[in-house]
Amino acid sequence: MVELLPSILSADFAHLAEEVAAAERGGGTVIHVDVMDGHFVPNITLGPPVVKSLRKVTKLPLDCHLMIENPNDYVAAFADAGADWLSVHVETCPHLHRSLELIASHGMKPGVVLNPATPLEMVCEILPMVHHVLIMSVNPGFGGQKFIPFSLDRLRRLKQMRTELGLNYKIEVDGGVAHDTVASIVQAGAELLVAGNAVFGAGRPEHDARQLLDAARAAVGA
Repeated sequence: MVELLPSILSADFAHLAEEVAAAERGGGTVIHVDVMDGHFVPNITLGPPVVKSLRKVTKLPLDCHLMIENPNDYVAAFADAGADWLSVHVETCPHLHRSLELIASHGMKPGVVLNPATPLEMVCEILPMVHHVLIMSVNPGFGGQKFIPFSLDRLRRLKQMRTELGLNYKIEVDGGVAHDTVASIVQAGAELLVAGNAVFGAGRPEHDARQLLDAARAAVGA
């Protein structure tokens, strides 16, 4: 089943609770939280205090994507703040197995993220450990970027690897998910669709979330 994960990076932070509620009414089932430190990516966003505030206003799972250096240092803080899923970049984790074990030990579902130029083979050994694999279909750091077309091949290969290995991780995609790209994205194998600008950018999150999700599900007959 295709799911929509509204990304609050593009939401109106002055009305965050209302924005999240509207996206949920539009069919969002998980809230995506982009955490950036200004070092690993060229932007600074938010941290555990905002996650703690979000936890008070929604019962949906919170999917926290750590685009930060030294993510292990912050795993406990995000768990305490109420994160449900926590994903880390292979590019920032020299001991990726340890990082994923740490996330799981704090009761969160572990995920691994790959930047567009990072080979999928970098995560083969740890795939049995993860709840989801997040394919970045833009270079991380900012919302509203254009989808990188070769990401479709990566999604197809990741789906094929899952079948060959007999695993059941979910395939997530983040970057450029919009009305003109979503059909090809889900047909390539993505199940968890992170969308920020396409949901919140026009100020109609309930309407635009529903339109995007309907288009995605229609493309795969689900």
